[in-house]
Amino acid sequence: MKTPCACLLGLAATVAVAGEADVVEVAVSADAGGYHFQVTVRHADEGWEHYADRWEILAPDGSVLATRTLHHPHVNEQPFTRGLGPVAIPADMGEVRVRAHDSVHGHGGSEQRVRLPR
Repeated sequence: MKTPCACLLGLAATVAVAGEADVVEVAVSADAGGYHFQVTVRHADEGWEHYADRWEILAPDGSVLATRTLHHPHVNEQPFTRGLGPVAIPADMGEVRVRAHDSVHGHGGSEQRVRLPR
């Protein structure tokens, strides 16, 4: 029989394995409807209890401009790419940040800064 302490240590080790979700690549294009983003995320998804569950496009001031919800784990598909668009972004904004989020750690992995095409 495992002691409660041993079980908690095992859980902590499991959580640490997957780490935070990283944005590894962003492609952005523009048309009359707005901006279209293709974002590649890497995260050691472990299943429904710990997976990359969204990515966000942020203005330079940190406000969220758009969110792409990821509706399921990508255990056997790493890294993975998902799109979002059209996204309305103010005309005077020349750059955005893209960050990922996972269901255990929240934000904190690698982000990407992206210059917007004109």
